[in-house]
Amino acid sequence: MFTFNPKTNTLEMTQYRHSLQEVKEPNLYRDIFNYTEIPKTIFNHRHVPMMPADELWLTDTTFRDGQQSRSPYTVEQIARIYEYLHRLSGPKGKIKQCEFFLYTDKDKDAVRKCQEKGFEFPEITSWIRATKNDFLLVKEMGLAESGILTSCSDYHIFKKLNMTRQQAMEHYLSIVKMALEIGVKPRCHFEDITRADFYGFVIPFAVELKKLMDESGIPIKIRACDTMGYGITYPGTALPRSVHGIIYGLRHYAEFPSELLEWHGHNDFYKSVVNSAVAWLYGASSINCSLFGIGERTGNTPLEAMIIEYAQLRGTLDGMDTTVITEIADYYKKEIGYDIPSRTPFVGLHFNVTQAGIHADGLLKDEEIYNIFDTERILNRPVGVSINQTSGLAGIAHWLNSYLKLEGENKIDKKHGIVIRVKEWVDAQYAQGRVTAVGDEELIILIRQIAPELL
Repeated sequence: MFTFNPKTNTLEMTQYRHSLQEVKEPNLYRDIFNYTEIPKTIFNHRHVPMMPADELWLTDTTFRDGQQSRSPYTVEQIARIYEYLHRLSGPKGKIKQCEFFLYTDKDKDAVRKCQEKGFEFPEITSWIRATKNDFLLVKEMGLAESGILTSCSDYHIFKKLNMTRQQAMEHYLSIVKMALEIGVKPRCHFEDITRADFYGFVIPFAVELKKLMDESGIPIKIRACDTMGYGITYPGTALPRSVHGIIYGLRHYAEFPSELLEWHGHNDFYKSVVNSAVAWLYGASSINCSLFGIGERTGNTPLEAMIIEYAQLRGTLDGMDTTVITEIADYYKKEIGYDIPSRTPFVGLHFNVTQAGIHADGLLKDEEIYNIFDTERILNRPVGVSINQTSGLAGIAHWLNSYLKLEGENKIDKKHGIVIRVKEWVDAQYAQGRVTAVGDEELIILIRQIAPELL
């Protein structure tokens, strides 16, 4: 069978039959994942077409995966963060969904508190245990969609569930049918997909889900979960680690439309952002993220990173208000007490702060020389300098102009007498053995002494 693909303007084969491959022993890909060695990157030099979806979306797991790796948020904190996510999402609702636990009374109270706000986006979805009572709870809470765990690697099927592949598939399908009977849209979390037998289990299972979807008329989503961060994006990499191979295969062999495919990545090998971007490029419509990447072990794909990635790929923010990212970071630091590492891109204290004197000299002449983009306009974060023994006159001048908001004719250059006096004080500090950077408050005290008129 073949059909004409209007995206590629070519005739393409559409009928591929991949049946479940039952095995007596689990396929653990020991040639790749030898536990006593670092995993190997294998190439088969096969390439698949890049075909982004018509619409790209972000979804959020801050209150689900994010809460599994830190102290639980209070109901009030969840409601406040959800409000921030709504504002950040913009008028087009680019942060499409936000998933919540429904395990405890506190979880349910948080959902109700967020529902009271009446926001269309992010849509509130749930994560539940695979029981009929939990599905009924989803319905009672007025939620249309829920995530359910459908682990797909033999590590999980054989070692955790103590099942065969056939038993696991039948078990998962029974859960999905239960959801469909109650009228809940299932989101199947294909856990550990980057260690799974793709053609022996993943595709056959996805094919069965597609049949159920076609029969019921209820959409079923697949969330491809790179649970251990094993995903690889190099051209020609082989399954099961190939991100583009996974997304292409789900679209081409299981015939799942892009709008029902979502990527969920982890950062164990520093690849969560690039893996997520490639999943977008090869046809997954949604990327699942958490604020600041907070999540299991090394964390999830950071939401703020993928918003910036979206703008780079699409050439527009589509109405997302990126200044809210800074508000959220401030809220986490001041109200929640979460310490964001200072060099974290876009949200860390020093992400756009330079310390080197030669860089500061460039910033003084034109901040575009050493700033990644207009961080003041886009993130409400003016470019800054940190004063230390290498900052030089230019660094001090830039700090004074920036911190005191001196503009136009009031702006001072590095030859100004006040700059020279501050530089002499800084040099004396380090000559006495100081090793830490000079804080803003220290400099303000000094300015009050030598040049109070500036304040």
